Amino acid sequence: MSNNISQAFTDVDIEKVQSYWDSRPCNIRHSPKEIGTKEYFDEVEARKYFVEPHIPVFAEFEKWKGKKVLEIGCGIGTDTINFARAGAQVTAVDLSEKSLEIAQKRARLFGYDIKFYQANAEELSRWLPLEEYDLIYSFGVIHHTPHPEQAISEIRKYMGPNSVFKMMVYHRYSWKVLWILLVYGKGQFWKLDELIARYSEAQTGCPVTYTYTKESVKELLKHFKIIKVQVEHIFPYRISDYINYNYVKAWYFRWMPDSVFKWLERRFGWHMCVEATV
Repeated sequence: MSNNISQAFTDVDIEKVQSYWDSRPCNIRHSPKEIGTKEYFDEVEARKYFVEPHIPVFAEFEKWKGKKVLEIGCGIGTDTINFARAGAQVTAVDLSEKSLEIAQKRARLFGYDIKFYQANAEELSRWLPLEEYDLIYSFGVIHHTPHPEQAISEIRKYMGPNSVFKMMVYHRYSWKVLWILLVYGKGQFWKLDELIARYSEAQTGCPVTYTYTKESVKELLKHFKIIKVQVEHIFPYRISDYINYNYVKAWYFRWMPDSVFKWLERRFGWHMCVEATV
C-alpha cells in the first residue's frame, strides 16, 4: 500500500465511524421481517451466506468446537452465532452500540452464552482483558478503522504460538473498485480512495475504507507469518432487484460460464481473505 493510501483516513475521528455503523449496522436489511425475531435472524443468515458462500468455508466454524474464539467486529452477530453453534467459546467485540444490541438479542434468543464488549479495535486491550485465543477472526472490519496498523498491533496481544488470525480486508485490484471508479467516479482515478470509501457499503458515505493489495497486506501483517491469502467474491446481482430480495444477475454475468466467473473472482474479487499466525 503506497504512503498516500495508508494515510488516507488517519484524520477521521473514530466517533464518526461509530456513528456511521450505528445508523445502519451491516446486513441489517438482509431481511424485511421484524428485527430481533427468529425469522428475521434466520433470513439474514440465509441471505448472507447465499450471497457470500465463501464465508463459512473461510471461517471453518466446526473446526473451533471447544476452542476460544475472539471476533473483532461482530456486527449483528451472524458469524458470531455460527461459531457458538459449532461449540466454540466466543467473545465478540464491536465499535457500534446498535450492532451489539442486536447481536446480544440474537445470542439470547438462540440461547448462546457469548461475551460481548463494545470497544475500539485500535485500543482493544483498554477494554478487553488480555488472554490468549485459539482463533481471532475479523471479517470486513479492519479496513474501516482509521489506523488499521494499530488494530493489528492490538490483536497480536491476544495471540499465542498456536493461535490463528483470520481476516478479510477489501482488495484494491478488484472488479468492485473498477466499477466504483467508472460508474461513480467517471474515471477520476485521483479521487479513488474517497470514492471507494463513499461507495464501498450498502449505505453511502462510509467515513473510512482502506483497500489492500497482496503486497500491502503483507506489510500490514509484517509481524505475522502469513499462511494463506485468497481473493474471493464478485457481487453479480442487479442492485435494483437485490434490494427487493430478487436475485437477478447483471446481463454480463448472466451469460458468463461459472468457470469463467470463478476465475474472475479468484483474481479480481472484493474480499481478500488472509490466514496468519505469529
